[in-house]
Amino acid sequence: MAGRRETGLAAAAGLVAGVVTIGVGALVAFLTGPTSDPLVAVGSAFVDATPQWLKQFATTNFGTNDKLVLGITEVVILLALAALAGVLAARRWAWGATLVVLLGAASALAAIGRPDAGSFAGLPSVLGTVAGLFTLRLLVRRIPLPTSSKRKAALERRDFLRASLIAGALGAVALFVGRSLGAAARGAQSARDHLVIPKATTPAAPVPTGVDVGVQGVEPWLTPAGDFYRIDTALTIPHVDPTSWSLRLHGMVEKEVTLSWDELLASDLVEAYVTLACVSNPVGGDLISNQKWLGLPIKGLLERAKPTGDADMVLSTSVDGFTAGTPLTVLMDGRDALLAIAMDGQPLPFEHGFPVRMVVPGLYGYVSATKWVTDLEVTRFADAQSYWTKRGWSPQGPVKTQSRIDVPRSSTTVPAGSVVVAGTSWAQHRGVKGVQVRVDDGAWNDATLAADGGIDSWRQWTWSWDASPGDHKLYVRAFDPQGPQTGAVQGEVPDGATGYDSVHVTVS
Repeated sequence: MAGRRETGLAAAAGLVAGVVTIGVGALVAFLTGPTSDPLVAVGSAFVDATPQWLKQFATTNFGTNDKLVLGITEVVILLALAALAGVLAARRWAWGATLVVLLGAASALAAIGRPDAGSFAGLPSVLGTVAGLFTLRLLVRRIPLPTSSKRKAALERRDFLRASLIAGALGAVALFVGRSLGAAARGAQSARDHLVIPKATTPAAPVPTGVDVGVQGVEPWLTPAGDFYRIDTALTIPHVDPTSWSLRLHGMVEKEVTLSWDELLASDLVEAYVTLACVSNPVGGDLISNQKWLGLPIKGLLERAKPTGDADMVLSTSVDGFTAGTPLTVLMDGRDALLAIAMDGQPLPFEHGFPVRMVVPGLYGYVSATKWVTDLEVTRFADAQSYWTKRGWSPQGPVKTQSRIDVPRSSTTVPAGSVVVAGTSWAQHRGVKGVQVRVDDGAWNDATLAADGGIDSWRQWTWSWDASPGDHKLYVRAFDPQGPQTGAVQGEVPDGATGYDSVHVTVS
């Protein structure tokens, strides 16, 4: 039986073997595709299997850092299991080896099960497992036995540490090289860097002066590309070479259409300001951003294909297998529903869908904003389900009218007298027609609206509050052409949160 000290070394041996397994897997995935990387495959399988309550918990609490938290958690769990495998192997080799093989098999199955899995998708997991087993065996044999003399144990321990450092370094280098090569393997970065964005055939209308209220703490009307919220299911960001990209439009159509990258660039492109929002955005949340987009109207593409019968939905598919179901009527009603190639006058960032993504005003992203899009199938809601509707979310997701107080922040103290209250409201493709603020249980007061940047973009507002000393609660509500937003409190599931945003403020 190994002593306490040897148990620690056994756990260390397992950790090093785990690093080697992960590193070799990432290196081999350079050849077989990024989603075949064992870490990515297991993480993606976990995301797909995540129940809606856990997904919502992660989004609410971690926001756009949810994937970082998932990645860290996954690595911690895998390394803990690797350490356990080392301890088991030090006691009986078959026990530790069995755990390693089971983990390798699980990651191989996860990789094979990905929508874009190639013929060798399981190879990184298999070779990583073999390398991990070899490393674990090599290191376990170097752990001093309880019967070893002090001098012999010291020499064996030194030998173990030297071998562990070498193996761990090699595993880390393999991981770094594999991830680095994988990101640039397809020439996507070079293609994006050298892409010249065509001029819009139909430029966006000029933005009127005064869309920003100029109050510190209120998010800019035009969200910087680097600050644009990101919510998707991709653990590894696809790097798609646009020269090999194409879009297939098929299904319930008279004529199947295939669109190449060169054809897209040569088309009549439209520029539009559109605010996108995530259905997981809580009341008062920040999973919403506004930008200028450039792209090809989807309506024209559908008119070329000529939908038939009682088709009522377009199922869009991403290169990584994600799907979204968008109402056909929305894509055909003339709004600026685009196959976007640029935001803010620059090629789409990879994390926001380069080379092509969908942008549809008035719908939550889970039913419309497919990134890295490669396929559009005209079908029916009765015949097909998209990624999130299979998990309990509503098939159709029109954005709900909402308003948010940005200034003052909740739980802050302000001086008595004139206090600026300001924020942002949205009612995409309907337009914000008014905003009101209420203090405690008092009457609603009309706020001053900023200039209108269009019905597809959010709108800022301000209100001057004559604040009296004490603790107060401020509420806000927005109006669209149909009237005020609802104050009924509803969670994000299944089709978006509702209720009045509010902040607690102490007046001194």
